[in-house]
Amino acid sequence: MSLGASLPPLALYVHFPWCVRKCPYCDFNSHSLREELPEAAYIAALRADLAAQLAQSAAPRREIASIFFGGGTPSLFSPASLAGLLEALRIELPIASGAEITLEANPGTIERGRFADYRGAGINRVSLGAQSFDDESLRRLGRIHAAADTRRAVEELRAAGIENFNLDLMYALPGQSVEGAVADIEQALRLEPAHISHYQLTLEPGTLFGARAPEGLPDPDQAAQMQLACQQRLAAASYGQYEVSAYARAGRRCRHNLNYWQFGDYLGIGAGAHGKSSAAAGAALRIERSWREREPRRYLSSAGAAPAQRAVPAADLPFEFLMNALRLIEGFDELEFEQRTGLSIQVLAPALARLRTRGLLECLGARWRTSALGLSFLNDLLTEFLPEPAAARAAPVGIS
Repeated sequence: MSLGASLPPLALYVHFPWCVRKCPYCDFNSHSLREELPEAAYIAALRADLAAQLAQSAAPRREIASIFFGGGTPSLFSPASLAGLLEALRIELPIASGAEITLEANPGTIERGRFADYRGAGINRVSLGAQSFDDESLRRLGRIHAAADTRRAVEELRAAGIENFNLDLMYALPGQSVEGAVADIEQALRLEPAHISHYQLTLEPGTLFGARAPEGLPDPDQAAQMQLACQQRLAAASYGQYEVSAYARAGRRCRHNLNYWQFGDYLGIGAGAHGKSSAAAGAALRIERSWREREPRRYLSSAGAAPAQRAVPAADLPFEFLMNALRLIEGFDELEFEQRTGLSIQVLAPALARLRTRGLLECLGARWRTSALGLSFLNDLLTEFLPEPAAARAAPVGIS
């Protein structure tokens, strides 16, 4: 089994940890802005962070296929700051011609004319956190914007010439009906986005909603009905589903997120950012993960130091690969698994066969994908690939 001649694509994720207000459902590394935004200091820290990571690696600098400014709320930062950061990135790293460069934006933080300046800085894709077009639902979700702000932001995007934009929407909201969930989709379709991300509201540990669930949440059967009705409406409008929660017009899939789901590599800079890197180690493949300090003030004081790193044990790689790849409607190719993990497809063979027999996986030639039934039980399906506890892996085996 060959590892292949090339490493996977490399992307860059840049995290901005501040929001005007923390949403009660959000478990991302975001912090309410309680004082003046340390814009210049944070941009300087990002540059120092990247320099430290590049100095830590002896490998040649690889081309960056995509950049994603995520958060938090990156649109709190000025276009001038992001332009300066992108200029610095281009000096340090080769960025592919036509690279997808995405900015996450809150409709409530966009000032008139700002998207034109972001586009001038180099942003060519925007992801708007619309979440809903019902103002009462937005209020219950703790959002700082109204539906009218999303519509105005889309007008601003079009005026700036940015046609490649995503709308984030949520369903199974407190008090929401199936008709209400579909109405949100209808409102989104009127704005003609290139991409729609459609997520179920989940109660995550460590969040306000996780500690105290809001009243009026739909039950699982209602949530499933909402998902199906919205999927059907999106398909009728020619938005192809290519991942559990992602729908796109032809040619508008999010390249950056696809790189995650296909087990590509990525650098991560910013408070709480994570990275993944692959490198040849003789005849094997060494995969490492890195991470940064989550708390913004601690990050600002430590960004010039090398990030924490660990090698991913070979026993963990099947689960890490499949928890991403099996979210994709098209699934994965056996050769892709071998090239991205350095393992033989034979390590998956028993579990793949069991899941195929149960109707949870489908196989066409050398391509495996999750069935419609399997997508409904994806978390349970993935437990088949969890690594054994370290003690069990270390247990002696009989020799004959």
